[in-house]
Amino acid sequence: MQSYIDSLSLIDHHCHGVVTRPLDRPAFEALMSEGHKPVAGCTQFDKPLGAVLLRWCAPVLGLPPHAEPEDYVATRLKLAPDEVTRRLVGSTGVSNLLIDTGHRSDAILTPEGMTHATGLDAREVVRIEAIMEEVARLGPADGAALRKGFDARLEERAKGAVGLKSIVAYRTTFDIDQTPPGVAEVDRAGDAWLKALADGSSRRLEDPVLIRHALFRAGELCRTHRYPLQLHVGFGDADILMPKCDPTVFTPFIAQMEKWDVPITLLHCYPFLREAAFLAEVFANVYVDIGVIQNFTGPSAPRVLAEIMELTPFYKQLYSSDAFGLAELHFLGARVFRNALASVLHDWITRGEITVKKAESIARAIASENARRIYPV
Repeated sequence: MQSYIDSLSLIDHHCHGVVTRPLDRPAFEALMSEGHKPVAGCTQFDKPLGAVLLRWCAPVLGLPPHAEPEDYVATRLKLAPDEVTRRLVGSTGVSNLLIDTGHRSDAILTPEGMTHATGLDAREVVRIEAIMEEVARLGPADGAALRKGFDARLEERAKGAVGLKSIVAYRTTFDIDQTPPGVAEVDRAGDAWLKALADGSSRRLEDPVLIRHALFRAGELCRTHRYPLQLHVGFGDADILMPKCDPTVFTPFIAQMEKWDVPITLLHCYPFLREAAFLAEVFANVYVDIGVIQNFTGPSAPRVLAEIMELTPFYKQLYSSDAFGLAELHFLGARVFRNALASVLHDWITRGEITVKKAESIARAIASENARRIYPV
């Protein structure tokens, strides 16, 4: 089973670009963490992600497995950033990178840059909150101009994308009114936000009315272009109010998108794995992945994957890495996923629950077939 899964091409339906500059150890370790503040006297290599990084990435850079962190970083620094990217991202067995371009885009490679660096087909997923912030920075005269500018800009960007994405869970939590706001309400909220931006009391889009407008506009565009709306769920940095990031809280919006036949892809999902699996079971339009958390759980990834596979239909599961910044996270996303999936399916085969033929069909579906069915790739 391991060799079969290793032979499969993957579609990474949610990831980011990599940094283009050399990284010393503090800069490298900062990209290994979702935290904002390092702990004095401790290292990011001393956690599950660090363990699998040194086990699997070190040989790709010419070091033995389980090399010392200082040797790994020193060897990495001797290589050009493009060479690190080529070796690690280019050897994942991924065919398509679907890249969220809305986070720290000035610090990482664009989809075009990732294609140039890796030879892989890279396409854009547009983050809707970033588009409204982009329009606001242009200085619209009032809330009505902000609304119209956002609608036009999102429509333009959606034409060349393979999906849209929202981080509503970060910005307001899922515990908000889940109906589309009226135009007058949106324009008033826009006036207030533009004023807050002007006087320096706001840095980013967090107004629930504006985000609701963006969500329903995104849903309309996803319906038009027949591609998914991605939703961040659960695991992330300290901005998250985790109890209200349970995706079942967003059921009314998900149900509306089901009426529109808009696929909703739930990203990350940890610790709400069973909640996400439940939604995928009961709503025709819900798909799930556990990208990012497999890297962060490292040696325990098979157990985590087994939990999401307890209930989720096999045709509703997607592969992603959520790799950001480090080429290592792209490489590990694929490697740890392949190992975890092989472990889970081998166990099912050994217990007589499925045949080898069925296991292979499940692996193909999760690796790429499900993504190819709902994304235009």
